Amino acid sequence: MSSVVEKSKFLSLVLRHAPETIGLALDSAGWAQVDDLLERANAHGMALDRASLSQIVAGSDKQRFAFSDDGERIRANQGHSVPVQLALPPQEPPSRLFHGTASRFLESIRRTGLQPMQRQHVHLSTNAQTAETVGRRHGKPCVLWVDARALHASGQVFLRAENGVWLTTAVPPEFIGFPSDAV
Repeated sequence: MSSVVEKSKFLSLVLRHAPETIGLALDSAGWAQVDDLLERANAHGMALDRASLSQIVAGSDKQRFAFSDDGERIRANQGHSVPVQLALPPQEPPSRLFHGTASRFLESIRRTGLQPMQRQHVHLSTNAQTAETVGRRHGKPCVLWVDARALHASGQVFLRAENGVWLTTAVPPEFIGFPSDAV
């Protein structure tokens, strides 16, 4: 029997990065048919039913997944490495946003800024605590701040995912604030 954490990681894999591992098809906006997901997950040894899927979607503190209004489709809210168009409207961001990273990446970020790496977008949060939690997953955490108002004024597009995460394609170094003690 798989734990809720294992099932959530499985959903992240197939809805954000590798739907082909179970033969799942995502539409251009990243949606998958719930019945198709359940059938293919079970065929690949991941015991999922509608009740457990609903529990994962509702219980995720990060709100990684969402159901369509009719409940027939599901998708990841952000974090895709597969090409999808989330169809989120551009929005004016708050004046300051935060990004959590590991301190070992600071020199590279100073040179090239924040890049989406294997994902489609750079992920930013509205508070330093969330950013620190994210950074901790990758090593010694370091919280950077982004002058989102100035970056937006320069023409950069910002999107806000359904779970509140701010998304943009990249953040040049001149819009990033580094902690004074960061190397």
